[in-house]
Amino acid sequence: MKKLLAVLFTTLLLFVLAACGTSEEEESSNNEGETSGDLTEIVVGASAVPHTEILEKAVPLLKEEGIDLQIETYQDFVLPNQDLDSGLIDANYYQHIPFLENERNEKGYDFANLGGIHIEPIGIYSKGIESIDDIEEGTVFIMSRNTPEHGRILSLLQEADLITLDENVNPDDATVDDVVDNPLDLEFETRIEPAFLTQNYEREEDALVAINTNYAIEFGLVPTEDALILEESDSPYANLIVARSEDEDNEALHKLVEVLRSEEIQTFMEEEYNGAIIPVNE
Repeated sequence: MKKLLAVLFTTLLLFVLAACGTSEEEESSNNEGETSGDLTEIVVGASAVPHTEILEKAVPLLKEEGIDLQIETYQDFVLPNQDLDSGLIDANYYQHIPFLENERNEKGYDFANLGGIHIEPIGIYSKGIESIDDIEEGTVFIMSRNTPEHGRILSLLQEADLITLDENVNPDDATVDDVVDNPLDLEFETRIEPAFLTQNYEREEDALVAINTNYAIEFGLVPTEDALILEESDSPYANLIVARSEDEDNEALHKLVEVLRSEEIQTFMEEEYNGAIIPVNE
């Protein structure tokens, strides 16, 4: 009888200990869930290269600050602002000030600029032309249909003494209609979608093509080596973190800007993109 009671007592004790262990594991699991739940989630839309790559580098740094960064990658310049306006994302990272201002004016977006992160010097490329001295009369010059970029690109041509713009026009706002002197009679093609510029570079060997650095890098071009003309590092066209104006004071989004301007991320940009991406701090 004593042996039976001893066995029963031992069994009961083991059951209680097992139940306690399960309870502790469940509590630990619940606590871990609460820790995860304490992270503030932000969803940021970005172009694939280099913006998404830069954001991915920032994910662990933001997690240390209690922020869970989710990244939505886009392949065009239209949807990131549409989705931001509709609330599908909290911010985006792909546009510069002239583009943002044009979007505000044309579409009525109520957006706030939270700060610049990097500059992508725009370049002019050609598969068949090796230097600007080899540009022949009547050469086709291809730009995207993104009109806020036209003044920026035409200013590069003017700096290279290939064209002259109307002196009464702000160079940043210039269009092909403001070209008053075109000694090589360049033929301007301005109907191409930005994402297709590299295809035109590949297909039309004797043309000049102005290509955004993000598309150039993604295609395999090295701007500092392959561009016939490359924008200087003092370009005012910094790529921004943009949010809805109602979120202008959002702490998590400001922390995102702070992390993207950190020494670790800036060093990554400089080393990863061989000078094609220039970090900024304002």
